[in-house]
Amino acid sequence: MEPVLCFPAPVATALQKVLVDAGYDYLEASSAEEAARQEPTDGWTAVLVSAGEHHEDAFSFARAVRQREGAPAPILLLVEQGQLAELGLHEETFDDFIVAPISADELDARIGHLLFRTGRGKHHDVIVYGPLALNLETYQAVIGGRPLDLTFMEYELLRFLAAHPGNVFTREVLLSRVWGYEYFGGARTVDVHIRRLRAKLGEEHAHLIDTVRSVGYRFGKARWAP
Repeated sequence: MEPVLCFPAPVATALQKVLVDAGYDYLEASSAEEAARQEPTDGWTAVLVSAGEHHEDAFSFARAVRQREGAPAPILLLVEQGQLAELGLHEETFDDFIVAPISADELDARIGHLLFRTGRGKHHDVIVYGPLALNLETYQAVIGGRPLDLTFMEYELLRFLAAHPGNVFTREVLLSRVWGYEYFGGARTVDVHIRRLRAKLGEEHAHLIDTVRSVGYRFGKARWAP
């Protein structure tokens, strides 16, 4: 796999560790010209742009990389929590964003998701929905950069729900699809696992799993939601 291009140079020590832990080689650049001089023959795996304090420079760099001839690598924007509000003004400059601080698992999942979207990766490797990322090969999950310590069945339930965002499932369907037709536990098993998942997602993200009264549960927004 080709290296990841990082902007700006030098790459922050914390980000270097995340890249190494995720198994990515990387090169760094402080300008589009410098990036062009270093670009491998087969292009970059992805471009990781850290907005940081000089975010206008970051957006300008991303825009310049995007406008290069050929098939540009997917651009992943690394932002601080306080920069989220301005992303809509620059959405043409990046393919996805990630909020600092990040973990190696989340970075790997986000890049894998981008590679799939651009036809260079496998669909079954990761599931990404908003701040949630699930690595289907390693059974790892992160929410907003924070690793989730899930039991096997908690992971399987979250995986199933996240793979069908917007769909409503009854407790009986969840029992059969997640636990299996031979499981003889009652519907309360689902309620208990949903409660545990919400607690582990944390107050900020517990709303990702919504209770549909008298029906069951839904992950993410309803298909007809505004």
